[in-house]
Amino acid sequence: MSEKGQVRAISSIRSVNHVLDTADHEIDLQAIQSQAISVGDVGTSFTEFQKRLILKRMNLHTIVDLGHLPPVAVFMIEKIAGMTVEQSIKIVKEAIVDHDEDVNIPTSEFDFWEELAKPSEEHVSEEGSSSSTTSINKTQSDKEKWAEKQKVSEATSVGQSDEEDQDFDCFKIVDFNLQIRLEAALIAYYSPYPEVRAVTDPFDDSSIPCETFRVYLLGIIWTCIGTFINQFFAERQPSISLSSTVVQLFLYPSGKILERTFPKKSIKLAKWHIALNPGPWNHKEQMLTTIFYSVSAGFSYVSYNLHAQKVERFYNNQWVDFGYQVLLTMATNYLGIGFAGLLRRFAIYPHKAIWPTILPTIALNKALVQAETKENIHGWTLSRYRWFFLVFAFSFCYNWIPTYFFNALSYFNWPTWIAPTNTTLVAITGTASGLGLNPWPTFDWNILNFNGCLIYPFYAQVNQYIGTLFGFVVIAALWFTNYKWTGYIPINSASLWDRFGSIYSVENIVNDDTLFDQTKYNEVGPPYYSAANLVVYGAFIAIYPFSIVYEVFMNRKPIWSAMKGLTRGFKNFRGSVYEGFNDPHTVMMKKYKEVPDWVFAIVLVISIVLAIICVQIYPAQTPVWGIFFAVGINFVFLIPLTAIYSTTGFSFGLNVLVQLIVGFALPGNGLALMFIKAFGYNINGQAQNYISDQKMGHYLKIPPRAVFRTQMFSILISSFLGLAVLNFQIDNIANYCAPNNTQKFTCPGATVFYNASILWGVIGPKKVFSGLYPMLQWCFLIGFVLALPCIAFKKYGPKKYTKYFQPTLMVGGFIFYAPYNLSFYTGGLYMSIAFMWYLKSRYLAWWQKYNFVLSGAMDAGVAFSAIIIFFAVQYNDRSLNWWGNTVMWNGIEGMGGQGRLDAANAPDGYFGLRPNQWP
Repeated sequence: MSEKGQVRAISSIRSVNHVLDTADHEIDLQAIQSQAISVGDVGTSFTEFQKRLILKRMNLHTIVDLGHLPPVAVFMIEKIAGMTVEQSIKIVKEAIVDHDEDVNIPTSEFDFWEELAKPSEEHVSEEGSSSSTTSINKTQSDKEKWAEKQKVSEATSVGQSDEEDQDFDCFKIVDFNLQIRLEAALIAYYSPYPEVRAVTDPFDDSSIPCETFRVYLLGIIWTCIGTFINQFFAERQPSISLSSTVVQLFLYPSGKILERTFPKKSIKLAKWHIALNPGPWNHKEQMLTTIFYSVSAGFSYVSYNLHAQKVERFYNNQWVDFGYQVLLTMATNYLGIGFAGLLRRFAIYPHKAIWPTILPTIALNKALVQAETKENIHGWTLSRYRWFFLVFAFSFCYNWIPTYFFNALSYFNWPTWIAPTNTTLVAITGTASGLGLNPWPTFDWNILNFNGCLIYPFYAQVNQYIGTLFGFVVIAALWFTNYKWTGYIPINSASLWDRFGSIYSVENIVNDDTLFDQTKYNEVGPPYYSAANLVVYGAFIAIYPFSIVYEVFMNRKPIWSAMKGLTRGFKNFRGSVYEGFNDPHTVMMKKYKEVPDWVFAIVLVISIVLAIICVQIYPAQTPVWGIFFAVGINFVFLIPLTAIYSTTGFSFGLNVLVQLIVGFALPGNGLALMFIKAFGYNINGQAQNYISDQKMGHYLKIPPRAVFRTQMFSILISSFLGLAVLNFQIDNIANYCAPNNTQKFTCPGATVFYNASILWGVIGPKKVFSGLYPMLQWCFLIGFVLALPCIAFKKYGPKKYTKYFQPTLMVGGFIFYAPYNLSFYTGGLYMSIAFMWYLKSRYLAWWQKYNFVLSGAMDAGVAFSAIIIFFAVQYNDRSLNWWGNTVMWNGIEGMGGQGRLDAANAPDGYFGLRPNQWP
């Protein structure tokens, strides 16, 4: 061990002295990792007990070898030692104001901040440190206990598995002078959120290679592979996708192969020298390549448009050529990234925007690439890397059971097995066609994790589930009272129904140009909703005004501050977009050149121009104002929607709102509705996708311009390749998008999209609101009015009740039906209780190390096995025909549901409005 090397490594941390100075967060990571730095080498002003207290608070007391501390421990101990009490008190007091009612801050942690910030004499002694008699006695007692059990010298290491040490309460004041500095350091250098601390580092080493040739090579290869698979199987039921989590598994060995095989030389390209092999494959390269791929980790929403327009069984628009497809796809995709740039101040730089959905991806990056210190956590000594692959292997093998060998474990609708033809029983408990009231509805991880049970905060799961339960009651009440003839229709169907109780055929109400035909409509009549579908549309209509009023009011200060920053950015385009943000990760990012606002504005303008060209040279029957309407409505809603998504993981699109407005403005025009709806929804979806990727880069300190370049390039590749795959499928797969397609390419998404264009575009919302369901139009007012008492309760109610009260999520719980139901959320709630509440509150060290890795590994195992299962036993049907694979489809469940009443027994042999009442 080199004493000189230790001094150089540690001195790289002590170099600066202000928390808002970017250099104060810099370290020489290679120097620190190359030296064995013990607990005795750092924080020389601290006692043995104080160092142990720091490690315990950071959940690093489980380190086995205290003679070789991890960089995060070295960094934080040194930073705590360099802070003053006065500076720390100021930081903690600011955090109390800033995080008041922040639901993602643990209550115990927030209460401890308040206790530390009290201007009480009990915290102040003659020396300016802690001095209450109780505190001194407690401190001395703890010091004696720790000293007896743990003797650590500069070169010795001792294990940390004693249960008393595990149970030591860090949220009691035993050393005020130390603990106020410790809490301030966590806030100013790391993160106030345990979830973020679990997957990120409180420092940055800007010398680590990031935007390398290897990133672009692997990014292009895997983007092409992912785009092909995800687009090819997007319209299959069930679909198959290659997620970013799975691709990370392939990126790591791919990067290591290039590390070992590429020559260590540079090539000159103009004024740049590009290193082919800059050294070991590192975590920044891994994450930037993941972001590169992430653009193709799904498929563009505009794919629904192209299916609905080009497929013969839908609109069959023969004029939809490749040029139209390119213009439409490029315009919608790049509009999303243009908006993402404008959203940075609302969704990346604020510390409250934690983005729970991206944490497992970062955790996997940490497990695969970053060096790890050996720990003993309640007897667990597994590394994240080994834990990931053990869980991955289990998930891969286990998924064969519910997916292939024993399907009943997936849709575990056991109550319906008692009486499969009992209409009421199936309606209430059925998984496939009912409301899913079932105490344990599945043993399939794909369904258990349907709502991100190990990702989203526990309070978010509970609030959403409460809303889903309320939705259950409302739907059941409508169905049993036969409100608006819902009793004649299956309770939880997403389809449209005619007056005879059959699936509504939209072909019977349109002419040869696929436009509304009043004569045909006069023969058929209007379509009808199921009880669940009626509630879902009502909730969708209500949630838009509710979320605008509630979220904008509750977050008015940060939104107003960000809006002023955006205005300043356009006035002073040379200024920094980071101005006004003191989150430690944002402070670290100030070292890297940001992408100016005007660049994103140019992308936005070019995208709009492409859209205008598209509707001008092609017969899309869409007015130019429709494009600006889509852009405008996103500008209004995107900020509150993204604020909700970035803090809770809950999101909803603008598709329903857009189709309602466009349906009123352009009645009888299904093509215009689809075009504008694609812009209205895709801008929102793509912007949130891109912004979440940018947040991943933010957490791992990847230069913003590198992220921007990879995203722009990846969009270009995936757009063209995705269109090629889509056209190949339409032209070459027999019976494509037909319900009886033998290869399961039934196009469920495109079919719903097409039907929506008929109902809300061809028939139009005016007919729906005026004659069929007039109550729906009042849902706008209900949503607006309902927000007011929720704001009052949140602002003036008892804090212990209001902190975790999230009414937007409760309203959102109503939209989780038709075709989904409680079965898809109940099992996930149990998992959330176990992992996101119990383990997180009782065993935080275990939770921080293993939870997100567990989630990512289970997802990766399911996705990888699903692809193998498809090609091995489903592409050429080799299904197993036995009771365990057929029992869940017996009776009404297998029929797609059944109404409580029979239309044949209704007056005149049909239900609904009489012909003279049809709107």
